[in-house]
Order: sequence, then structure tokens, then C-alpha cells
Amino acid sequence: MRVIAGIAKGRKLRSPRTAETRPILDRVKVALFDLLGDAVVDAVFLDLFAGTGGVGIEALSRGAKKAIFVEISPDAIAVIKENLRITGLAEHAIVVRKDVFKYVEQFTGDKADIIYVAPPQWKGLIPPTLQAIDRKEMLSEPGVVITQQHPKEAVQVPLTNLELVKERKYGDTLLSFYAPKHASVEGLV
Repeated sequence: MRVIAGIAKGRKLRSPRTAETRPILDRVKVALFDLLGDAVVDAVFLDLFAGTGGVGIEALSRGAKKAIFVEISPDAIAVIKENLRITGLAEHAIVVRKDVFKYVEQFTGDKADIIYVAPPQWKGLIPPTLQAIDRKEMLSEPGVVITQQHPKEAVQVPLTNLELVKERKYGDTLLSFYAPKHASVEGLV
């Protein structure tokens, strides 16, 4: 696993040795950031269930203003901090050791421009996470929430303020893009 592009391009990232953490494949990461394009530049990027921190670090490398990594595992937190050190991007990062649901429930501060949600698979965590985000005003307009899951795990999620605007499947990875209803996401995804 490595940083694909930007100021930390080519830096190898570490991964925790836990069954819960599944780093994003490089080809999926390339596709994701190709879809996001310039929307990453100067963005506030929120990486929920951050794991290795690879997605948020890629965003920082490509010009995100700030990345917030939320993860509960102490082993994963240590790896995120080490990966930020390796890439030299720690100055623009905030690492939070907290349950994602508590973090969202207690959220205050700058709204995120991009929220990335990649929980452990097969635990049914995408629907309640999306619904928690949907209830909070934590996404800027235009902003996007992206979920990563196995396609067989995907279910339709009833939402009030967000709507599904795009999905892309890459092998056994499904990326789903949600935006505020009635917001223009043209040029964002």
C-alpha cells in the first residue's frame, strides 16, 4: 500500500495486523480520487473508520487542507500516526481515537467537504453511520459522503438530508456517493 499521487507520492504506508482493517486497493484509490478530482484541493476531509489512514493521507497528499482521522483501535491509531510521520503530513492532520458514532453524535467544528466511510465489512455499519451523518449538519454544500463496502453488503438506506448520487463498482468494492439533497454536485463527483 502506497500514496498514489501528490506531495507524498510513492511513500509506502504501514498497515495494522488486525482482521478488522482492510486497506483500500490502490486501483480503487486511483479511481476514487480520479472521480473526486480537484474537489480534494483545499478540502476538509473526514476519514471515518480510518484504519491505516490511507485514504485521508492520499487526500492530504493531493492538496486537502485538513484531514481528520477517526478510529477506535489503538493499533490502527498508532499506524495512522506512523503513516502521517512517514509521509510528512502530520501537520495537517487530526487523529481522534473515538467510536465513530460518538464522534458524529458529538460533532462540532468545521464542516467536512468530503466524508469517507469504510467500516469493517459484514457488520452492517454503513446504514447507521449514514443515518447518523444525515442527522447532523457536518457536511458542507457542495459536499460528498462516500461509503466503501462489498457490493453484496449494500442496502438502500432511508435518508432525510442526503441522497445517493453515484455508485461505482470495482471488483468486490462498491463506492457509493451521497450528497445533500438539491445540492449541485457537478464537478464534485
